[in-house]
This record gives sequence, structure tokens and C-alpha cells, in this order.
Amino acid sequence: MKVKMNNIAKGNVVLMDNVLHQVIDFYTVKPGKGGAFAQVKMRNMDTGSTFEKRFRTEDTIERVILEEKAVQFLYSDSEGFHFMDNASYEQFTLTPELVAESKNFMLDNMDVSVLFHGEKPLTVNLPVTVNLKVSYTEPGVKGNTVSGGAMKTAKLETGYEVQVPLFIENDELLKIDTRTGEYLSRA
Repeated sequence: MKVKMNNIAKGNVVLMDNVLHQVIDFYTVKPGKGGAFAQVKMRNMDTGSTFEKRFRTEDTIERVILEEKAVQFLYSDSEGFHFMDNASYEQFTLTPELVAESKNFMLDNMDVSVLFHGEKPLTVNLPVTVNLKVSYTEPGVKGNTVSGGAMKTAKLETGYEVQVPLFIENDELLKIDTRTGEYLSRA
């Protein structure tokens, strides 16, 4: 369906030059002189490469509606990330470029959803928050409190590193925001 550029939002998938692209970031600029324009950062869904492009706000683009399927993340190896469709039990593999930052928050046997265009899997949709265990962090110091502003680095069970308050210890379960990659609270 053709839509004007000012109706595009972050996360939308568009068809440009017969290739699907996901909108990573979008903002409108209204310069003092001349017409407004949209600055769009996109990811090519075939290659995983990202780029920025400028459009006039009155330009139109083909927006693609994708099908979302519930799947289970099975495991990852040198071939990619392996998933199983929860309805048909079919297995498929996504490349690291298509999984992108989602790999930081996925555990084996975790339920997620994958967006499909026809029969082709394109990208992973994670829940807004996930609970992950701290595999390593420096020990806290006596006297560190919840209200303290100081942070330290903690390595999670997926290998992802996140800034956490000083009172967090090894083996604690943390709630992580998958959109920003930030620590929210203890789980």
C-alpha cells in the first residue's frame, strides 16, 4: 500500500527498488527555507546493511504488511540462528545480519515471533522485556544502595554487557528492555 513519507514510522517495512527495507529511525526536518523533508535510516532486509536516505515529506513509498508467526528459538551455530514454527513445527535458519541485535536477548528454547513476507522469514520480534541472569560482574561494595547513581558493567548469560547498579551480584536475574538494551530492574 502506497503511503506518504510522513506516515512512516520506526519499525515499518517498505519496498524500495524491489527490495524490502526496515525503517530503523525516522525524523522530519523543517528547515527555515524550503520544504520539509524526512530523514530515514533503513536496513536492507536481504543484506542487513544500513543506510540513510532523505525524502520529501510529500513523496510516497510502498509500505509492506508482514505476517507475524510465533516461533521458538532453538539454538545458534556457525550456519546461523535456528528457529521452529510453533504451529507447523517446520525449522528454518536466519543469518546473523537478519537477527541483528536480537541475538543479545535470546536464550535457547525461548518463544519469540518472526516477521515473514510470504514464506520468507525476515526479522525477529522480541518481547519488550526479557529476564536474563548475570553471568559475571565485579563484586558490590558494602554501603552501595538502591538509590546510588553509580553503575558497573555486568555480563549476561547471552554474552551481552549492560550497565547495572552497584548492588547487582552474580547469578541475579535481571529484567532487560530489548528495545534499548538497558537494565530495568531485578526480576
